[in-house]
Amino acid sequence: MEMPQMELYDDHGTVAWCECLSRDPEAAMAFFAATLGWSFEPFDMEAAPYWLIHSGDHLVGGLGGLAAGDIETGESYWLTSIEVDNVDERWAAAMEAGGTAIRPPHDVPGVGRVALLRDPTGAALGIMTSASDDDE
Repeated sequence: MEMPQMELYDDHGTVAWCECLSRDPEAAMAFFAATLGWSFEPFDMEAAPYWLIHSGDHLVGGLGGLAAGDIETGESYWLTSIEVDNVDERWAAAMEAGGTAIRPPHDVPGVGRVALLRDPTGAALGIMTSASDDDE
């Protein structure tokens, strides 16, 4: 299944994707449906169950169980990925600036090139260069 594009910016330095990784995805979906009116569409990920989050007709992110994430924690968390012009170059710059690796740059079919890291304060974030129509 190909990942549909979120209606966010795909310019360098802008939010490209956000997702909730939860200890209890069903409870999280019920909470966000009741409080924000979100709906959820199953998305086939081989590793673990995952859902696309919709606000009305707009795709606004993803939600999965902790097994769908790369950060080892027993707690639920939100992860934001920032669009960058070149994942490998920005990864190297982040490591030089005091970042620490969670998952090095790698390709995700239909999504783009992505990496996960922590900033010097310990906050986790993703960086990605989204796949373009030319990549398909």
